[in-house]
Amino acid sequence: MTLLLLWISCMHRHIDTPAPSAPGAPASAPALPPVTASSPEGARIVEAARSDERLFARLVELCDHHPGRLAGTEALAGAVRRTEGWMRADGQEGVRAEPVMVPVWVRGAESLEVIAPLPRPMGLMSLGGSVGGEVEAEVAVLDGMEALGPQVKGKIVLFNVPMAQTLPALHAYGEAVNYRVNGAAKAAAYGAVGVLVRSVTTRSLYTPHTGMLRYEEGGPQIPAAAIPTEEADWLARMSAAGEPVRLRMRLSAQTLPDRESGNVIGEITGSLTGSGADGPEIVVFGAHLDSWDVGQGAHDDGAGVVQVVEALRLIRSLGLRPRHTLRAVLYTNEENGLRGGTAYADAHRGEPHRAALESDLGGGWPLGWSSAGTAAQLAGFLPVAARTGLPRLRDGGGADISTLDGVLQIGLLPDDSRYFDVHHTHADTVDKVDPRSLREGLAATALLLWELAN
Repeated sequence: MTLLLLWISCMHRHIDTPAPSAPGAPASAPALPPVTASSPEGARIVEAARSDERLFARLVELCDHHPGRLAGTEALAGAVRRTEGWMRADGQEGVRAEPVMVPVWVRGAESLEVIAPLPRPMGLMSLGGSVGGEVEAEVAVLDGMEALGPQVKGKIVLFNVPMAQTLPALHAYGEAVNYRVNGAAKAAAYGAVGVLVRSVTTRSLYTPHTGMLRYEEGGPQIPAAAIPTEEADWLARMSAAGEPVRLRMRLSAQTLPDRESGNVIGEITGSLTGSGADGPEIVVFGAHLDSWDVGQGAHDDGAGVVQVVEALRLIRSLGLRPRHTLRAVLYTNEENGLRGGTAYADAHRGEPHRAALESDLGGGWPLGWSSAGTAAQLAGFLPVAARTGLPRLRDGGGADISTLDGVLQIGLLPDDSRYFDVHHTHADTVDKVDPRSLREGLAATALLLWELAN
């Protein structure tokens, strides 16, 4: 009874607290530290960002009209046209879509079923880049790469390695995702006929998570897919009890010839003139326009896309002109190739880039920054970061901007405590994005852009 009363009391306190506007958002977001500006111009940018009504509306427009924006799809082509149109309507300069040839992988039909000991279907999702095929075999449940050996020959290998629960969640992502990326190639080398991986998430409502894999060049290629954590746990329990499980996996995935896509670019030209060390430079703000072929790509990376577009629109609409040029870049094909980031670096290598900022960790409340560069660049970034009220939290920048050698690289680090719940799934939809947190992320990135360019 005491516990029940305590629970009811807590529920009343929760109801009395203003909640985020969107379902699925962390209730703690409004209580997290806000962005602060140290200049009159910065204060205007932050105020405008917090009242921006176009930001979430544009996210809804992008996601509802162009879900599943995988490279080579009409959904991505439509998103290129739409965002290019946004930048033109906003009055940005030099708006264009620079051509990029991208890979085309098609998921097709997919299924997984238990043949024995009790016939039933199982949920799965093919991993990006997987080959198609039909295999029927007993499952070998492994808890790490080191467990691979001759015993997996002729079997379907399940890598059952849970993602650890950490804050930030990103800290645990790299270790868990290794099995998704490299598991198929490693298991195939030992004669496995198929691979399943435990979905990379700490929470699941029977939701499989996709993502890219990598085969060894010239090595064997076997069908590979992710399964819900609930099914991975069941298979692990059966294996521990000594009860063999036989599965039939059917994937019809295929890779088609490359198609043309594009990086969408727009600018605010800086006020500096001249050349040399004191001449104008470019500050890039980027996000990737593509997504996986499931869900709407709302957090990954629709949130970043609309922050990029709106940051430049806000600065222009306030009549503010930076000293250095601000350039928005919406990269294509980050998810399954990084062709957009590579193409941008190749096409613009001779231009003087002052810094590159990326938003690609969802639309959560901004907590700080990551950065990568030389010792001098990192030291110079610290006072700039301080002018946003947000700290530098760790090393790193972002996948697309990592191709810009010699340039200070910065990543926005939002609250990611719920990000990997929907990452690369059918559930990555706009209702999971909190508009207030998204606007605060806009405030942070637009303010940092202004400070970097001045």
